Amino acid sequence: MSHLDQVHRRVAIYARVSTARQAEGELSIPDQIKQGEDYCAARGLRLVETYVEPGASATDDRRPEFQRMIDAATSPAQPFDIVLVHSMSRFFREQFLSEMYLRKLRKAGVELISMTQEFRDDTTGNLIRQIVGSFDEYQSRENAKHTLRAMRENARQGFWNGSCAPFGYRAVAAEKRGQKVKKVLAIDEAESAVVCRIYDLALGMTGLPLGVKAIVNRLNQEGVTHRGKPFHISNVHRILTSPTYAGVHHFDRREARTGKAKAPEQWIATAVPALISVEAFEQVQASLRARSPKRTPPRVVGSPTLLTGIAVCGTCGSGMTLRTGKSGRYRYYACAGAAQKGKTCCPGRSVSMPALDAAVLEHLAERLFTPDRLQIVLDAYLARSAEADVSRREQLAQARRALTEAQGRLSRLLELVEQGLIDVNDPALKERMDVGKLARQAAADRAALLEAAGATGSPTITPAAIDHMATMLRQVLRSDDPGFRKAYLRLFVDQVVVGDREIRLRGPKAALANAATHSTLPPTAGAVPSFVRNWYPVRDSNSCYRRERAVSWASRRTGPKARAF
Repeated sequence: MSHLDQVHRRVAIYARVSTARQAEGELSIPDQIKQGEDYCAARGLRLVETYVEPGASATDDRRPEFQRMIDAATSPAQPFDIVLVHSMSRFFREQFLSEMYLRKLRKAGVELISMTQEFRDDTTGNLIRQIVGSFDEYQSRENAKHTLRAMRENARQGFWNGSCAPFGYRAVAAEKRGQKVKKVLAIDEAESAVVCRIYDLALGMTGLPLGVKAIVNRLNQEGVTHRGKPFHISNVHRILTSPTYAGVHHFDRREARTGKAKAPEQWIATAVPALISVEAFEQVQASLRARSPKRTPPRVVGSPTLLTGIAVCGTCGSGMTLRTGKSGRYRYYACAGAAQKGKTCCPGRSVSMPALDAAVLEHLAERLFTPDRLQIVLDAYLARSAEADVSRREQLAQARRALTEAQGRLSRLLELVEQGLIDVNDPALKERMDVGKLARQAAADRAALLEAAGATGSPTITPAAIDHMATMLRQVLRSDDPGFRKAYLRLFVDQVVVGDREIRLRGPKAALANAATHSTLPPTAGAVPSFVRNWYPVRDSNSCYRRERAVSWASRRTGPKARAF
């Protein structure tokens, strides 16, 4: 190659470090760029572009700047002829992907050069480059293994691994060991109030229990945000299913490379400040499992069988499903666990469907849905609601005091500036003002959230309302319409545990309180979804689509409404 051709060769430098902490140190990346500039100057190459990747691993290709560089190199414009890296490990630490992207660059006529590792463009050079790449991949895996071992030990000692704390918490410095600062999770007052509000809505502390989507709608309507952004279903579901909020955070639950879940015995449990009780967390998990469409599909909810989907075996917890005998003359609820997994899983039980249905309906009508029994149940529920309301008012008073104190601190700082005791250009003043404004905003957000939570007030239930509700419920349960009867049963009962000697009924007391408060039963319209699978003459839903598609096409051509296409 002539000297003129060498001068006109255009170079793009690619500089990378693995972690954001290395990038913040401002040493490695500037050194890589400086060595690249010196390399180009010494060889008469023209530097036209620099791609900097701060805090990205070279074990995969999920790197924005890397992808931007590859797109430019393979585009028709082709703004450079050489990709220059400090070493091959800056380009990739995964041999297969390294070779794939290297071939892609070569196909586009772009050369990859390492400043510290020169390889000839022949068979021997390619072999040496692949050997070096294999060593880089091995070293990367060894480093990852030792790093994970250190992080697991850090978690065992109760410290926080990572930078982004779960919603409701913040990472604070706990101690310093050498040059490393150990952090732990601490409660964030403003965010923790939102978490408690989400669990209150899921448990029905202020009305009927809400599902995940309904909670998202409620929070977004109230203007509550998830760190500045609107709530999504994934945010709320993560909060409702994370045991962190009950006081136990699990570290190393998934494989870093594949995302595959690890066995629970491999997790590292760390105690953290709890935002809710263990009982409340378990109650929410049971509610989510009952609402899950994977567990209770619409066709089961919409079936005429009264207890399908809510009756479970008292031994193994499996669902009690319909079984028939004598060509359908006899119908039973039988344990699905014993039927699917054998008697070693569960001895199994089979109960006559008419007998179990009658026993449940009779118990509800004659023993639970009576004025005296309803009065006892609702009094206990209202007592817990009153305790929660008192606690909420106390938290609201604290939030208002914190808001007043934060506003007072800001006012005093402004008075000192006006009196000339503090220079308006003092950097410390700006820092103190920023801290004060953040504290004021956090206190204001917490106060607004608690005010919104208490806006509904405590329900008022009179003896007359209880008598009226008891009468209506008994009439509903004795209705001749099985679908109507089933719809209202599921409003107040979400689980029927069938044992050898007893049957236990479980359900949300908030639904009873809401019905007694409004002196009417909630509507069931849309509460019992069902579906019928549509059948189309196309490949994705019909294996005989060719024949039926021909019939459908012929009917359109010959029918009275056929049109030319």
